[in-house]
This record gives sequence, structure tokens and C-alpha cells, in this order.
Amino acid sequence: MDESNEGTILKEAEHHKQLELCETRPAYRQGRKLLAVKVYTINSESSHLFIYGVPKINLRNELKSACLKYGKIKSYRCVIDYKTELFTECYHVQFERIQSARVAKRLLDNKSFYGGILHVCYAPEYETINDTRNKLQHRLKDVRNRLEKQNMWPNDGGGKIELDDYINNTKSQLKKKRKYGTAFKED
Repeated sequence: MDESNEGTILKEAEHHKQLELCETRPAYRQGRKLLAVKVYTINSESSHLFIYGVPKINLRNELKSACLKYGKIKSYRCVIDYKTELFTECYHVQFERIQSARVAKRLLDNKSFYGGILHVCYAPEYETINDTRNKLQHRLKDVRNRLEKQNMWPNDGGGKIELDDYINNTKSQLKKKRKYGTAFKED
């Protein structure tokens, strides 16, 4: 695990800023607590996290142990020269698995931590091209496995249908293909 005491200089991105809470939802759609509405795509998720709002009272080891609850850490750095609130620090944490980062983000975001409220966000701009490729291939494999478990991923006799074929077919075509097998011909 890469852990340097000096810190690194990283640039601030627009998607790192915390959004305002949504107060315009109808009552039937509102949960018990107000939330900010933000949509994440596969590409915007990452094993890299920025953690803001850590009080500047030497909490390096405490934050590290809080992150280790969610999975193994590849690297852990204090980010210097980064715009933060007064008397707080920002940390860059890279998990080995993206699923660990997802869980850590969900459970650490807006959590009270030694008198400060943490803000956790993904930092996909620090991924390499290989990391992004692996992430997308892993997601494709996960989607395939889920669809196969639900018997929604069609089989063509012995071989599997590719994702492009699956997307371009309608549900009725897929049902006919499953029912009649290779005898079914599309128009």
C-alpha cells in the first residue's frame, strides 16, 4: 500500500463539489431525510475516492482504519494545496476493488467524524485507461451473470448471444427465440 506523508497536489474537479439538498420533491417521493439527487454512470464510479471534511487534528490513522472496514486499500494520501474548508483536510483513497469504494462512499458520506461531517466523492479522473477498461469489462460480466440467473439472457442452443444482439432484440423476439430455439427466424 502506497502511503506517503508528504501528500500530493491534485486538481479540483467540478463533480467533487457537494450538491445542495433537493427540497422540491413531492411529499410521497421524499424519504425520511433530505438527499441530493445525483446520477452515477459506470464511468463516473471509481475505486478512487476523495474524502473531504476531515478535521486537521492528525486523524490520519483513524480515517485509514475507518476506510479499511470496507476493503483493502491500494493507496492513501493526504491531499495538499487543495481547496477545503478552514481547519479540514482532504484525503485521496484508492481501494483495490470498486465494490469496496462503492460501499465506503455510501456509508462514509455525510457521516460525523471527530466533529466534522465527511463528504466522500468518486475521483475517476485518476484512473488509468486499463483501470477503466477492466471496470467496464467487469460490469459487463456482472450484468451478464445477473441476467443469466434471472433467465433473461437468451441462449442460442450451445452458444451465448452477445450483448449487442440482446440490446437490439425486442422482448417478444427473445421469448420466441427461447421457445423455438434455432427454428425461429427474424423478419
